[in-house]
Amino acid sequence: MDVILIAAVTADGFIARHSHEVVEWSQDLSLFKEQTMGYPVIMGSNTFANLQQELKGREIIVVHRNDEPVAILDSLSTEKCFIAGGGRTNTKFADHLTHLFLTPHPLVFGKGIQLFYDLETEFRLELERFYTVNENIVQYQYKVLS
Repeated sequence: MDVILIAAVTADGFIARHSHEVVEWSQDLSLFKEQTMGYPVIMGSNTFANLQQELKGREIIVVHRNDEPVAILDSLSTEKCFIAGGGRTNTKFADHLTHLFLTPHPLVFGKGIQLFYDLETEFRLELERFYTVNENIVQYQYKVLS
């Protein structure tokens, strides 16, 4: 199964200013919807609590600190699933990621919630493709090599 981390990030690698931010700066929400429709989306409880609207057409799996990634992934019977943050959830699933779909936005926060929290794994990535969202935004789709 493909386990895809999908995230809008600032130019300095943040996914939010703080853990209770409702992210309104992301310009790729229609792409997120298109890519995740029909697939499970795994996210942390803060990310879930901050959603502005229900993610219809997708099974939402809310992860808590004591949940085990292997058990969650083993319970799925789909060809792919998406990990959609926050930083702790992204890190929890880091060893299982097969792809990263990253959409850098032309913003710099300087501080905030990083894409990964205390990541101990180093990734080697291979760019598989990119998707132009608009004149300022491109999503980079990477395959995780190690």
